[in-house]
Amino acid sequence: MEAPETVVVDKNKKGFYSVWAIPPDEVRARVKKLMEGLRSEFGGPQFEPHVTVVGAMSLTADDALEKFKSAFNGLKAYNCTVDRVATGTFFYQCVFLLLHPTPEVAEPSSHCCGHFGYKSLTPYMPHLSLLYGDLTDDEKKIAQEKAHKLDENIGSLSFPITRLQLWKTDTEDTTLKSWEMVAECNLSPD
Repeated sequence: MEAPETVVVDKNKKGFYSVWAIPPDEVRARVKKLMEGLRSEFGGPQFEPHVTVVGAMSLTADDALEKFKSAFNGLKAYNCTVDRVATGTFFYQCVFLLLHPTPEVAEPSSHCCGHFGYKSLTPYMPHLSLLYGDLTDDEKKIAQEKAHKLDENIGSLSFPITRLQLWKTDTEDTTLKSWEMVAECNLSPD
């Protein structure tokens, strides 16, 4: 009889991990419909609607999970309001919902970044991506207009954030097929 196959996990092996704020189910469904409409015309990978709280960091799985667990302690649910549909300059910020950067929205990111030791070279820009891709400026403008046509009131959307998730996000994988949710936490009510 053969011995069972054992998978050896290298606890020192690093991967890229991000922390995401997750909109409520009804907002996720609405945003997913909009994302699908944009992808049908402009292509791009499928991904879950989210607001990045901590950008991709190279960590071991154990370290990422430990930092995630310590970071969400004491965080409370908060509200986000869309400012407008906007476009960015790189693949992961192609077309997105720019959120008002209120202290209520910025504080959870600052709090979590402190726990993760994450230092960004640019100020926090809260946003919920609608489309990842390498589009020309003209294509982005058309995609931005199409977003408004697909959901006329998307620019005035407000929603609560009650959950955070830790995701393994290899930013070199632009298909996103390797991306996976690792852990989730519910934020305490106000």
